[in-house]
Amino acid sequence: MQSIQFIVKADYSAPPFIGSMVRGALGQALKEVVCVNPNFKCQGCFAKESCLYYDMYEAKKRFHNFRLDFALWPKSLEFGIRLWAQAGQKYPYILSALHRMLSVKGLGPKRERVEKFEIWSKGIPIYEGKNFIQRHLEPKNFQIDTFCPRVWLQFKTPVRLKKNGRFLRPDNLGIEEVLLSIAGKKSFYEGEGIYIEKFPKVEAKELRMVDFERYSNRQKSKMKIGGVIGWMRLSGLTPQTYELLRFGELVGVGKLGTFGLGSMEVKEIE
Repeated sequence: MQSIQFIVKADYSAPPFIGSMVRGALGQALKEVVCVNPNFKCQGCFAKESCLYYDMYEAKKRFHNFRLDFALWPKSLEFGIRLWAQAGQKYPYILSALHRMLSVKGLGPKRERVEKFEIWSKGIPIYEGKNFIQRHLEPKNFQIDTFCPRVWLQFKTPVRLKKNGRFLRPDNLGIEEVLLSIAGKKSFYEGEGIYIEKFPKVEAKELRMVDFERYSNRQKSKMKIGGVIGWMRLSGLTPQTYELLRFGELVGVGKLGTFGLGSMEVKEIE
């Protein structure tokens, strides 16, 4: 699978959890950038099947083609957006929407415009405060050429996983549920099932619950958007489970990845 990532750094005082704010503002800006329907409604639109906004925000499918990536409780606004499939192929529209979101539409309940911000990709500046730098960016193929049987697995933003209809908490979240979630996403994108032959061992873990609220414009109410954060130390990985964890760094684990939930990082232990 090919993917591309942009990093946005802005002079803006950010809330403890920025996922809902960024996702909502980006969606509004993207719709204004790409929509060809005069009434701005997706229902019944003749162009929705080829529309990037519809694909990323409205299409009723199992997983969407982008994910936000950021730290909790940030000192200033900084986030990444990972794109793949159609979203990655049409990245110039995303760049235009990011610019519109920050400089025209504004953020937060007061719609504060952001005057100073930068956009980067692969360590290369794309926008530095005045104009976009004309560059052609090639999406990167997901490919794993290394292997390590022992790793640290860190959950950077809340992981929301369900089992038997209930959300898993720190005491009952295991590596099996994490890997099965990632395998489900990989199967969806690659079009074939994945059977995990052997699960790694959890040597140690330190997990806790965190909770945030977001306001849903559709439901006109506040909703909880928390989950499990923390780390696991794993041993006995196979090349298959190691690759799945690395794939999880790209697509995230669990639900609500488009809000930035389920962000994870793998660190090898020599």
